[in-house]
Amino acid sequence: MEERRLGATNLTFSRMGLGLAALGRPAYMNLGHADDLQHNYDVSAMEANAHEVLDSAWACGVRYFDAARSYGRAEEFLATWLRARNIGTDSVTIGSKWGYTYTAGWQVQATQHEVKEHSLAVLKRQFQESKLLLGSHLKLYQIHSATLESGVLDKSDVLEELGTIKATRIRIGLTLTGPRQAETLKKAIGITNEGQRLFDVVQATWNLLEPSAGPALEAAHDLGMGVIIKEALANGRLTSRNTDPAFGPKRKILTDIANQVDTSIDALALAAVLVNPWVDVVLSGAATVDQLGSNVKALSVRLPKEAIAQLNSLQETQEQYWHSRSRLPWN
Repeated sequence: MEERRLGATNLTFSRMGLGLAALGRPAYMNLGHADDLQHNYDVSAMEANAHEVLDSAWACGVRYFDAARSYGRAEEFLATWLRARNIGTDSVTIGSKWGYTYTAGWQVQATQHEVKEHSLAVLKRQFQESKLLLGSHLKLYQIHSATLESGVLDKSDVLEELGTIKATRIRIGLTLTGPRQAETLKKAIGITNEGQRLFDVVQATWNLLEPSAGPALEAAHDLGMGVIIKEALANGRLTSRNTDPAFGPKRKILTDIANQVDTSIDALALAAVLVNPWVDVVLSGAATVDQLGSNVKALSVRLPKEAIAQLNSLQETQEQYWHSRSRLPWN
């Protein structure tokens, strides 16, 4: 798998990374997540499954792994895998995030699965928790779902602490969500620490249904920021699992083009991300080895110009997309 330097950082990333959101906790909003885990939520069983997927990813050449404090035991599973496989800090790049606290108590049905708080106290606590588990493997630390509404980019104490963390040679990033991703990114680009831009990396949602952040991400990339794409499969909506009759016409377009280029729908959707020259890394959110194997095929897909034009027609309005996402059930 091709590796490249992430923006102006000294970090090396594989073109596809593995996000652990669906591997570290019993419930997630991906379509069919319960089936992926075979409804077996025993901690040891989930750890074994996570290790199996991590092994497969490593064998495929994946060298970037993305976790968060709110992903249940994701950091723990990743840490035990790194130790068990004796993977050195120079061989892999690990990113994690702060700002959400996991609150589901290892239950699928929970009143709240996570609580968002972008305070200085949470940053300090969660950074120490991440460092305790991941040690010197941790090379990128990100604000989890920074938004204008959260006000995190106006909190001088938080920004100062992120600068302190950056001084330890850990790169600082932010992840984006919601219909105002571009506005949030524009504000983040203007934040400096000791005369230099604070944020080295941005991780954002971009997919065939919601590509609105594209121009802002391209501009950030041109400035030297690394660009990581998450939710490229729209939480399963851009896979064969989406059997919603209302999605039927769009699924037909996806199926026809996937057949033309001899690949799967999910690999097609991931390939449509990678065709953008400003994308450094796209995340697979695979919860099984088979899903990962299908996702990785995106790296060999070559999309004709006419196919790209057809795929661009799948775009939803921002309001439609984020409303649909908010209604996806945790399972």
